[in-house]
Amino acid sequence: MKYIHFIFLIFSISGLHAQEDGPWTYFQSLDGDFSIDWPDGNRIDKVDTVETAIGKLVYHVFLLQKNEKSDNVMYMLSYCDYPENTIHSDSTELLHDFFEATMDQAAKSVNGDLTYYDFSWYKDYPGYLWRIDYLDGKALIKTKAFLVNRRYYALQTVTLRPKSLNLSIDRFMDSFKVIE
Repeated sequence: MKYIHFIFLIFSISGLHAQEDGPWTYFQSLDGDFSIDWPDGNRIDKVDTVETAIGKLVYHVFLLQKNEKSDNVMYMLSYCDYPENTIHSDSTELLHDFFEATMDQAAKSVNGDLTYYDFSWYKDYPGYLWRIDYLDGKALIKTKAFLVNRRYYALQTVTLRPKSLNLSIDRFMDSFKVIE
């Protein structure tokens, strides 16, 4: 009998972590050439311009903040177009340095530690997956980023450590599609 209670307890606990933030809404950006599923909520869409050594970069940011009871406290998708002759998805010699600098800057911007990264693909386009631990290990940022021609896409979730393995992260990131 104890064995049956133990199995029931395991399934009950794992069921709690297997739930997703929801319901979800399909979103398509014709200007951004992408579609993605978002948890319901008040998403903020904004445009920021950043002056860089290669000129002004226009970042399009889509941000949804949730409360601490949710799987993730933030979902974000951003994209920007790099000027011609700077970086391109077929610039194989430059891509590793580009993504390495991007990951390092992301970690520094939140005073965090880059704890994982790996090369990844979106269709035939190169990218990276990475994780940054921050807030003294209490939270983490998971990022999936790709370069599609000259357009850089970054998908991010911010999660409190106890919820770092949740299905909502995968649903959000796996639902992303480039509209070509």
